[in-house]
Amino acid sequence: MTGGYFVGIAVLLVLVVGPAALGLAGWFKTRRAPPAPQPGGSVRWRWTLMSALLYVFAFNLTFFIQELFLVLPKALTPGLRPTLFHNNHRWEGENPLASLFQGTGALATLLAGGFCAWLLWRGSGKSAAARLLLFWMAYSGIFMALPQVAIGALSTQSDVGMAMAYLGTTQAAKLTAALLALGAIPLFAGWLRQRLLDQVGGVDRIPGPTGSKLLLFELAALPAVLALPAIFLFRIPRDWTEVVLVPVVVTIAGVFWMQAGAWRPGAGSVKGAGGAAAASVAWPLCAVAALLLVFQLLLRPGVRFY
Repeated sequence: MTGGYFVGIAVLLVLVVGPAALGLAGWFKTRRAPPAPQPGGSVRWRWTLMSALLYVFAFNLTFFIQELFLVLPKALTPGLRPTLFHNNHRWEGENPLASLFQGTGALATLLAGGFCAWLLWRGSGKSAAARLLLFWMAYSGIFMALPQVAIGALSTQSDVGMAMAYLGTTQAAKLTAALLALGAIPLFAGWLRQRLLDQVGGVDRIPGPTGSKLLLFELAALPAVLALPAIFLFRIPRDWTEVVLVPVVVTIAGVFWMQAGAWRPGAGSVKGAGGAAAASVAWPLCAVAALLLVFQLLLRPGVRFY
């Protein structure tokens, strides 16, 4: 059996079988639990909408960070003349280091996501909305980077795959890196799930695992699905598979695990996000609109770094 076969099986287990099994186990364990109270319905829906807008903003800002740090090293390399676009980058000229620098984008997103996760862990952010933005920035950075390691082990034409080829990475090392990255997905998803439950909240208590599942659905799973069409707008025009595939993979990689594990111990009594005050969607909407204008008016024609 080839390394690609093992990676393919691991991807299936991590993205489909694992979260499905965890969710099914939770259903059997909590199926007799009383339904969670649902206070402040209209207020809570505004939190769902705000979370969706914040995910749109965080995803695309993280994608910009990835492409920017794919371009900057090339701009500083003799013989390379890169151009940054809203959904990609390209370069003219030749230099062997160009292949190595195809890995700097994923590294930058992972570092950015890790930094936001650290801020979230420290309790940074004066409001629940600010902490929710940190959550989505951490999520986007981590889950935009980890799948690229697995893809790099399978394809030498991918960004991380080109960097691995430049470094002379053996097939065994590629397989190890891919399995470690895939194994980290449920671990990070569980950690971020608990940060969301612990640090994004108002004053209304929602008891038990049923309440945790409801809160995660309202603040993470449903907003992530609602955000996808808006995220696609930032990536148009391009081949539809490239417009759709990356956002969908990044979204399902972590959100499925978070929702599936909401019933687990440690996700008990949490704070309802909409209890304290109505969420304002004005500033996230303005931020998303401004970023979309930057993407489509400034970056879409291309920004030359030479």
